[in-house]
Amino acid sequence: MAELLETAWQWWLVLWPHVLATSIVGVNLAASLHALLTKRDTRSTIGWVGLIWLSPGFGAIAYTVFGVNRIRRKASKLRAGQREVIHRLEAAVPSDERLDDAIGPADAPLRSLATLVGEVTERPLLDGNTVEPLAGGDAAYPQMLAAIDAAERSIGLASYIFDNDPTGKLFIEALGRAVDRGVEVRVLVDGIGSRYSFPTSVGLLEHRGVPVSRFLPTTVPLYFPYANLRNHRKILVVDGRLGFTGGLNIRHGCWLSKNPPHPVRDMHFRLTGPVVTQLLEVFAEDWAFATDERLDELRHADGSYPWAPDLGFTGNSLARGVRYGPDDADVGRIKLVLIAALASARQSVRIMTPYFLPDDAICQALGVAALRGVEVDIVLPQQNNLALVGWASDALLWQVLTRGCNVWMSPPPFDHTKVMVVDSAWSLFGSGNWDERSMRLNFEFNVESYDQRLAASLDRHVEEIIGRSTRRSLAEVDGRSLPVRIRDGVARLFAPYL
Repeated sequence: MAELLETAWQWWLVLWPHVLATSIVGVNLAASLHALLTKRDTRSTIGWVGLIWLSPGFGAIAYTVFGVNRIRRKASKLRAGQREVIHRLEAAVPSDERLDDAIGPADAPLRSLATLVGEVTERPLLDGNTVEPLAGGDAAYPQMLAAIDAAERSIGLASYIFDNDPTGKLFIEALGRAVDRGVEVRVLVDGIGSRYSFPTSVGLLEHRGVPVSRFLPTTVPLYFPYANLRNHRKILVVDGRLGFTGGLNIRHGCWLSKNPPHPVRDMHFRLTGPVVTQLLEVFAEDWAFATDERLDELRHADGSYPWAPDLGFTGNSLARGVRYGPDDADVGRIKLVLIAALASARQSVRIMTPYFLPDDAICQALGVAALRGVEVDIVLPQQNNLALVGWASDALLWQVLTRGCNVWMSPPPFDHTKVMVVDSAWSLFGSGNWDERSMRLNFEFNVESYDQRLAASLDRHVEEIIGRSTRRSLAEVDGRSLPVRIRDGVARLFAPYL
């Protein structure tokens, strides 16, 4: 036996370099084939394949850890088999004649945009809506609380952040009163967003008897702004007929008249009409994912359906919900919408976003719009609440400034508004930011509207903010000191994950 072991050891000493080399080649080959088959960006593929072969062993490990897109696969696996909630909306779908009158003929830019968004979202554009912009918590919170107090059948509330603070307590008590009245109430708070205050609002809601659930609860530390697969949507639907959505979380800092210690400007929207059904569908799907309870199957003993949508017309706005997230078959859904909107612009594009980290394709679309003579205004906060995001954003502003886009830095307090307006005729608003986190890693919800009155109102709002802002020039961006440019450049390397 000893002789056999000695012989085996001698053979291993001779063969191990060959075994190791063969193993490394095999691993490198497998990693390279995976990159070739899954990476859609040619430069990314070349970079990873080069690293794999030029750094044997280490390159394949680095690709396995950082190069494999697990986010979409994990999201798809999490939602595998989940049935969509879809209501019949044919009665609210506008006719061709109505579209001709409201948007233009089939070859008009906005009409083409409507066609593309319909194909991308697989949801109809709906007529008969009313959309009212609400300036921050000062306008939105009182209306939302009043709607909760007036609810008769059902209340669905989803929020990324729901703080345990003076404003959060007002919502907790209002929701508790609704439960006491016999209203069906469901509250969904993101698993990380629920941890922004301690003790969390979830325990207080449960104590008040409000059915509440966390979306993908996590054990990460209290403040972890860069986690993936978060439900960033902000949706409130009351009695299936009144909806609120936009950028507002539920936290005291957004109620500026209360003089909060950390003020945040934002914008929210009040919606009535058939489009509220699309808000309800998204909330019901998210609630079913988090709890396995299907609201569209819930019936009372008397046969009544508390979550029934109200398809009654309330106005003349054409609107459509745009849901997107990492579980989409096409992860670039919202990017297609943004690029198409930029391509349809003829006079002006106005954008407000707190986080501006678009990829090269969107930067090029912004630049092309400006080069065509479209006035492109991008409004960003002068002081970002996430320093790393602000640094990374500074590192890419040259891409839009060199093509003629205007960049404006709005003064404090920090502005969390998320709005896009094209030609004072089309608007997009909701929870999504202009960064990869919103476009690829989080679950978001926006609304597009073909309503000239609403778009003009939002245009005036953006113009008012621009009037108080400082213009960012290319010379200023290029004139940053070397240490600052290095800092910003390093931060930009993390842009796909910020």
